[in-house]
Amino acid sequence: HVQLVESGGGSVQAGGSLRLSCEASGYTWRFYCTAWFRQVVGKEREGVALIGSDGSTQYADSVRGRFTISKDNAKNTLYLQMTRLEPEDTGMYYCAAVRTVGCALAHWAYNYWGQGTQVTVS
Repeated sequence: HVQLVESGGGSVQAGGSLRLSCEASGYTWRFYCTAWFRQVVGKEREGVALIGSDGSTQYADSVRGRFTISKDNAKNTLYLQMTRLEPEDTGMYYCAAVRTVGCALAHWAYNYWGQGTQVTVS
């Protein structure tokens, strides 16, 4: 049974930093596309960043240069380092995974989701 558990969210002032973590269990991390999404109530879930099984990365334009996605295959853990946070980064952040060859930063492409961790920037 695949499980994803996020942690690291919180409240921070604009310009600050946070590091999100997502611990996976039930499957081997390295064969999967893994990604971070965020959602604000009333809006569609938005792709933030992804990392493929080969380590390739992709970022949303709004976070490129400020956020860094990484993973530790030995620990089965995905990370999102967020710097220079802006109020527009506020939302519930979810990690997601799918076993596939080609990765896409689209919520419909992922079949495993965590419960989310809230990030609030003021």
